[in-house]
Amino acid sequence: MGEQAERARLFEQLHHDRRPLLLPNPWDRGSAKLLASLGFRALATTSSGSAATLGALDGAIGREHALAQAAEIVSATDLPVSADLENGFAGDAEGVARTVRAAIEVGLAGCSIEDFSGDPAAPIYESAQAVERVAAAAEAAHGSGGRLVLTARAENHLHGRADLDDTIARLQAYERAGADVLYAPGLTELEDIRRVVDAVGVPVNVLARPGVPSVDELASVGVARVSVGGGFAFAALGALVEAGEELRERGTYGYWEHAKIGAAAARRAFERPSG
Repeated sequence: MGEQAERARLFEQLHHDRRPLLLPNPWDRGSAKLLASLGFRALATTSSGSAATLGALDGAIGREHALAQAAEIVSATDLPVSADLENGFAGDAEGVARTVRAAIEVGLAGCSIEDFSGDPAAPIYESAQAVERVAAAAEAAHGSGGRLVLTARAENHLHGRADLDDTIARLQAYERAGADVLYAPGLTELEDIRRVVDAVGVPVNVLARPGVPSVDELASVGVARVSVGGGFAFAALGALVEAGEELRERGTYGYWEHAKIGAAAARRAFERPSG
């Protein structure tokens, strides 16, 4: 079994432990190495965090940059890595499939494909088109060229469509189309999350954000995975803003209390192996 396929196999297994898989989202090689050093068992990229490294907003980067950055994170550690590949960087099913095949080629263990179209007038793909896209992604993910854990995302609740019945119907259709993991970012109520978990037969991911139940509560309703999206990336940027404002407005250096923690963690994570 090749290295990519072995990482994909391990990643798939991690979704079936008694506790949810905690999946942090690094945004570059250094953050990946640091998070790996903290004991996490898998990593995932973040589209918004990746865009921020270029001084851009989420959705501003294309397939080539997303895959290049994913490859950097894959090479940074031995952990399985899943990539946030937005809507597959394509409107058509074959374009989505090409993106997934490219994800296998850069060594990713998993990837996610969402049903957000990017069109403000019609932000969510019509159901039949959305299912066709997931089916094409699943065929590419599970084909002879490699094995990838495919996460299908229903984006209703991030784009003003708080229709849980439609979200569940979409996730069920994505499961039938071949998705390995399902994800409806934006859900915050435990009962809504329970309904999603109970309605499908594959692992469910939940996005950790303000108002979301704790990991223990999510575990109690059967959630298999918890990811942070751009949360850690923007926490780091928030610390940078606070440090910059302290220096500029007060002329003091209190930020070094947190900087000491980061510097010590970096020394441990980035230390060259002996020999």
